[in-house]
Amino acid sequence: MTTAREYYARGLRDHLAPALRALGLTGWRRTFSLPDETHWALLGLVDQPVDGRVRFTFDLSLVRKTDWTAAGFPGLRPDPRAVYGVEAWRARIGEVLPVGEDVWWEVLPGPRWLVALDDSVAAVRHYGLPELIRRVERDRAGTGETYLSPAELEQVNAALLAVAVPRIQRAELADKRLVLTGAWTRADPVARTVLEGVSEGFLSAEDHRFHAVRCLDTLGRELWSFDRPGR
Repeated sequence: MTTAREYYARGLRDHLAPALRALGLTGWRRTFSLPDETHWALLGLVDQPVDGRVRFTFDLSLVRKTDWTAAGFPGLRPDPRAVYGVEAWRARIGEVLPVGEDVWWEVLPGPRWLVALDDSVAAVRHYGLPELIRRVERDRAGTGETYLSPAELEQVNAALLAVAVPRIQRAELADKRLVLTGAWTRADPVARTVLEGVSEGFLSAEDHRFHAVRCLDTLGRELWSFDRPGR
């Protein structure tokens, strides 16, 4: 009897990878990229064999090629499944789907084993790939001046990690505001409290370039805004 892992391996080789390449992505095995001169726009396959089935999802990642080179990480390109701290944006594909939460597909033995693979390709075609393209165009447009260097951002993120708050993926200046982007949700009071403290620290420096701190989720939606005291 053919196992789920065998079906999955066959599906990845004969169906999923060719379908992703047909969408314009290049790559092999579990890492694919959108050809671009200035950015690594990446799609990474994450899979987990569990109890006779295989579940899988995708990580999306956007890294400026200049940032990748300057950071000196090993390898030709980033792995979208790893976090380096130099990403302009990253998300699980479920975050850009209408459900707005983590989504996994499952391959099970049986006559309908291809359904999950076909559904996942549709999610990439209609949501994942358009969002990657939009993010590349938005980043290339230069929406703001980078505020923290990768090393400085890593120091701040180390403090967030200590209290189990998702890292700041991007810190930039735009319209007299410091804009912080990360995988936070409005329903997380701990993240709000911690980010308010971080924002107060930034504002206490009295940098004339900004008078408020905005916190956005990875889809660019505003979560919280903190003004300098007295404004």
